[in-house]
Amino acid sequence: MLQQGFWESPGSKELLKERSLITRQKEAVAELEEKLEELQLLLEMAQEEDDEVTFQEVRTELSRLEKKIRRVELQRLLSGTHDINNAIVTIHSGAGGTEAQDWADMLLRMYLRWCERQGFEVRMLDLMPGEEAGVKSATFLVKGQFAYGYLKSEAGVHRLVRISPFDASGRRHTSFASVFVVPELDESIDVQIDEKDLRIDTYRASGAGGQHVNKTSSAVRITHIPTGIVVQCQNERSQHKNKAIAMKILKARLYELEREKRNQEKQRLHDQKKDIGWGSQIRSYVMHPYQMVKDHRTGIETGNVNDVMDGNIDRFIEGYLAQNADSKLPHDPVS
Repeated sequence: MLQQGFWESPGSKELLKERSLITRQKEAVAELEEKLEELQLLLEMAQEEDDEVTFQEVRTELSRLEKKIRRVELQRLLSGTHDINNAIVTIHSGAGGTEAQDWADMLLRMYLRWCERQGFEVRMLDLMPGEEAGVKSATFLVKGQFAYGYLKSEAGVHRLVRISPFDASGRRHTSFASVFVVPELDESIDVQIDEKDLRIDTYRASGAGGQHVNKTSSAVRITHIPTGIVVQCQNERSQHKNKAIAMKILKARLYELEREKRNQEKQRLHDQKKDIGWGSQIRSYVMHPYQMVKDHRTGIETGNVNDVMDGNIDRFIEGYLAQNADSKLPHDPVS
């Protein structure tokens, strides 16, 4: 940073970003070490006085410390270029009408609950309600450190098996929804898009929103003709703002598509990632005839479906990151 011309160099922003990350990691380790020393002193006091209350306090604090250590260790696995960035998540319901739209809505709630658990801020960018229930699609921005690093593990097709609440005969249904996750790109990433390759449509926003909704054609849908990628935004009040956000999402999608193309051969050799498409589900959620959620990439499963749908998906995220980093995480914290 002290070198002449550093601040004018193209790579200065990336270097500052890396420096900031390393500084935070060092501070996190120092904080853990300090807490460990405090617990060691507290344990010695408990032993000297044979104080069971203090012993219990040490146990409780040690459990919390182990969870913090596990979180820092997990972040160590997030070494991708954009892992520290915010994430843009898009959920699309699959074929199946109301049943699939309700499943997309359930996934949306699951991710919003997970974000709440993590202390991440969420900003809804686009929401298309279903005709009877659920949502056709939803796009939201997750703001928080390593949001993309965590949520990239959720990209793919999610499969639900249950007794449909919309079927009067009480038959079992299988529904699909796809999840796309891309990093929010900063200004240092330049994605070139030819205006001739775009088809821009405007339409009236739908859903809750007071007098503004359905009064003006403020919602924007952009189709990138060469790739077939479609993005849209309707939650801002002006067409100009919706278009700007839609373009930002499109740039992120195109950047991620190009990155995947470059890594396609490596991914195929390691067999660590499947194409995002119907029939290649990454996870199954079974509610009937038994209760189970299973990640098909890592083999991790649980019988507590309700807990997962309430946003407790950390085990799947951690398993994916550990597998792709070819590394092992510490054992579960002591309860």
